[in-house]
Amino acid sequence: MSRYDFVLLATQSEDFIARLRELGLVDITTTGWEPQEKDRQLVMDIDQYRKAIETLEEFSKGEEYGFAKKGADGSVVMVEPQPYTSGKEAFEKYTELRQQKSALQAEEARLEKMVEELKPWGEFEGEAREKLLQQGIVLRYFVAQASTFEKCAEEWAAAYTIVEINRDASTVYFVVVAAPGEDIVIDAQEVKAPAMDSRAADAEAEKCRLELQNLNVEFSICAASLDAIKQQYDALVRQLQDVKIKGTATEAADGALVVMEGWAEEDKSQQVDALLDEYPDVIYLKRNPVPEDDTPVKLKNNWFARLFEMIGAMYALPKYGTMDLTPFFAPFYMLFFAICLNDAGYGAILTLVGAILLAKGGKGLKQAAWLTIFCGGATTLFGLYTGSLFGMSIPDMLGYESIANSPFLDFQNQFFSLALALGVVQILFGMFLNICLQTKLFGFTSTFGLLGWFIILLSGCLAVGLPMMNENLTISWFTASSPAFYAAMGVGAVLMLLLNNIKRNPLINFGSGLWDAYNNITGLLSDVLSYIRLFAIGLSGGVLAQVFNSLAMGLTGLDAGIESFGVGTVFQIIGASAILLIGHGINLFMSAISSFVHPMRLTFVEFYKNAGFEMTTRQFEPLTNENNK
Repeated sequence: MSRYDFVLLATQSEDFIARLRELGLVDITTTGWEPQEKDRQLVMDIDQYRKAIETLEEFSKGEEYGFAKKGADGSVVMVEPQPYTSGKEAFEKYTELRQQKSALQAEEARLEKMVEELKPWGEFEGEAREKLLQQGIVLRYFVAQASTFEKCAEEWAAAYTIVEINRDASTVYFVVVAAPGEDIVIDAQEVKAPAMDSRAADAEAEKCRLELQNLNVEFSICAASLDAIKQQYDALVRQLQDVKIKGTATEAADGALVVMEGWAEEDKSQQVDALLDEYPDVIYLKRNPVPEDDTPVKLKNNWFARLFEMIGAMYALPKYGTMDLTPFFAPFYMLFFAICLNDAGYGAILTLVGAILLAKGGKGLKQAAWLTIFCGGATTLFGLYTGSLFGMSIPDMLGYESIANSPFLDFQNQFFSLALALGVVQILFGMFLNICLQTKLFGFTSTFGLLGWFIILLSGCLAVGLPMMNENLTISWFTASSPAFYAAMGVGAVLMLLLNNIKRNPLINFGSGLWDAYNNITGLLSDVLSYIRLFAIGLSGGVLAQVFNSLAMGLTGLDAGIESFGVGTVFQIIGASAILLIGHGINLFMSAISSFVHPMRLTFVEFYKNAGFEMTTRQFEPLTNENNK
């Protein structure tokens, strides 16, 4: 990045910013901006536009999207859509329609509830009740518990004219025919006389449903105007950027001059220089960033690593001048995802889902689709290696006596130690990256303390760890009792305890080294043990898959085999299929979430910490307009 400090006349600022927008290469610093009262409405408008765009994009993918309008007589009429040319007009119409839809949905829900409440009273005509009232006859409506009504019905009937209307298992609905103003004393709850019967209420609800269907046509027109709404949204965002720039720019010479800070990519800064040299009365200073600057960051990765930038962005961007760890954690993340899900069948389903998203999801889901394909593909391969297919054992299906006698990995008995080994590998790799970064930033001598720890840990892993995992991996000239091992440990100890800071007194270094040793031992032990979650999550998902298989076969009796095929067998197969679909669906959903979250946790906590990750929240966002977005 190249930093620019602009000094220009205050009267030129708006035109200058417009020119920078046309160029589309300069990010103006607005750090520390706080919205004033007059700016809050603009911020709210941008948020409302964003939500409207998200809602309309989702609406356009649903079944309600279309231009067929239903008439009052039930006929369907095709409406010729005329999208709004103005994004503001389309947004205002959308806002109006959303309010109407909310009101209609609330009214429909009220009427549907009323229909259920009126059904026990049956069908009646309101005019007949009015005629009875004119003749001095009033209908009073009551509900009572069935037991109470049975007990008191004869007593009530002796004093009043009672007509039972309806009853269910617990309640009796009845009417008392009385004179106007007559007191009725019975052990029942009087309810308000219904203004209409369930037929009339359902007819009113149907009118609401019809109006909602017709509103969908209007929503469809708004959805067809998404491009115009997005253009208006972009215009509001640019307006907010201008407000931020003005709010954070420094005034000088009693407000006659304005000082602004800007950033451009170093390889494109010559184009910025050309514009500034042509622009009248602008003074600018150009220099390289220093660590104290709040330098914006733009990641530059290859095609594969870019897929995992969305994972890293969930935590933070790397600070400018440090190392982007995305290409280094990407293979680990993909492997850890596969280990946690650990089933070839589940991996194949995820790969298929990714392919469907890639084909039909549009440009916005392309990155997520490819990420799903890669993680699903890795899961399929790892599931085949461990011999798991929808909870079934591939070695058993191939006729092996046991998985130990097959070329497959015995996940349950062998992977616990492998999970710890993977943790050690990633942590050591992170420490190595940290050494490289510190060497680049501060020189090789600044890494002696960290390098000492790296040598000690690597030596211990090679001399002790490898033989513990497999005797065949023993390095004959580098064992726990070999001179090479003691020499490496000695070099590491000297670097760690005495040379961790070559500018300090060795005694101070020794004390500091001991304190660091305590912290590192406890911290590294905790970090390595965190990788057990890979084994635990992979094992739990596999066990659940086996449980659902057993339930499906056991509850339907299919585990005993099929003696003769008949109607009962068909129902057995249908029942087993339902249990398998529901069970594996739940397991896939839960396991996929765990497989997404826990490798992310290992990346952001264990790997980032040991790799010396430094974060920033500022992304490179140059000023642009609709022509160069």
